Amino acid sequence: MGRATDRRSVLRIDLDAADDARVALRRPDTLAVEEPLEIRVGPGGPGRRRPLAVTMRTPGDDLDLAIGFLLTEGLIRSDADVHTAQLCSGVETPNTYNVVDVVLSPGVPAPETDPTRNFYTTSSCGVCGKASIDAVRTRSRFPVADDPLTVPAKLLAELPDRLRAAQRAFDRTGGLHAAGLFTPDGELVVLREDVGRHNAVDKVIGWAVRQRRLPLAGHLLMVSGRASFELTQKAWMAGVPLLAAVSAPSTLAADLADEAGLTLVGFLRGRTMNVYTGAHRVTP
Repeated sequence: MGRATDRRSVLRIDLDAADDARVALRRPDTLAVEEPLEIRVGPGGPGRRRPLAVTMRTPGDDLDLAIGFLLTEGLIRSDADVHTAQLCSGVETPNTYNVVDVVLSPGVPAPETDPTRNFYTTSSCGVCGKASIDAVRTRSRFPVADDPLTVPAKLLAELPDRLRAAQRAFDRTGGLHAAGLFTPDGELVVLREDVGRHNAVDKVIGWAVRQRRLPLAGHLLMVSGRASFELTQKAWMAGVPLLAAVSAPSTLAADLADEAGLTLVGFLRGRTMNVYTGAHRVTP
């Protein structure tokens, strides 16, 4: 449901144009859509589920996003913890279906709505609403330190181009991040795009949850932006042993990857890369 792109009229200014008449002109441009998604979670039965989170995202694969978010936040353990998940109507007119209603399976505790654990997030930050390090650090039940995955550096160097080639919405907007799940042979298993890096990762992980593919042992996750703490945590929560990014990691991301035994690769551009942790998995 929803649209990933929209068309707008813009004033195009080209200071390098040879013809002064072409310096400024009106033309249509394609933008990435950003809209709020409210995630409601609770037990079955009559009455509405309580709102748990609002995230700014690009519409599409919203059920994957909601399920991935719940998994990476440690609120569910597998698809068995979810009885139903469905898009439902919001208050907008016309209806944009910017609400996901998740009914938990019997016996699964409903999340507590603690003011210190505020789940409002923007498209640029997956942990902005949480009040302390204790609130953002969630330990995975999937050990990745002993995962025997190894990947040739030459294959890793090819992944950014493979990821980029599969980004259909980015071609039209230039404004979407991507996350791709790859096999050790470099085969793209699934790709998701979103204005938020963390949303794209949650969409990939949510897809894996719904396909009953967790843990994602023996796979690697490639992201189009930087490798932040929240992306490293999400990879660990899904049992991914290797996270690669085209840009820089943060110190907290490197610390968490080292603690988890997860391989963290940054600045993966052209034929160069930096391996920050778990270098034994990257064969030169």
